[in-house]
Amino acid sequence: MASLYPAESNHLVDVSSLERPEVSFLVARHAGEIVGCCALVASGDGTAEIKRLFVDPAARGLSIGRLLMEAIEEEGRRLGFSAIRLETGTLQPEAIGLYRRFGYLEIAPFGSYRPDPLSLFMEKRLST
Repeated sequence: MASLYPAESNHLVDVSSLERPEVSFLVARHAGEIVGCCALVASGDGTAEIKRLFVDPAARGLSIGRLLMEAIEEEGRRLGFSAIRLETGTLQPEAIGLYRRFGYLEIAPFGSYRPDPLSLFMEKRLST
């Protein structure tokens, strides 16, 4: 993904920043191999952010993204979050389509994000 966007539009996080108690990290396995992952990061305001949902290109088409989204939303409900937010790149139509199918709607930049023509910000309110 880093190669799709210029440095100023990359919102990558270091793995060590995800090694905190307020982060839930999920992995997906297929045939014993890790084929996908994502993190849910508590924002401190009753919401959480999905960080870097990723599915191995070789495993795309196996519904791994859908399964990860189902699991991350269930984790968000279990932890009592009112909403889940995310930032994704405008050059990733498959990801945008997945989020829209799950009911995510476009919102203004949140947290430390700033407006960026190559970023799309989305949110889904969670029901309990």
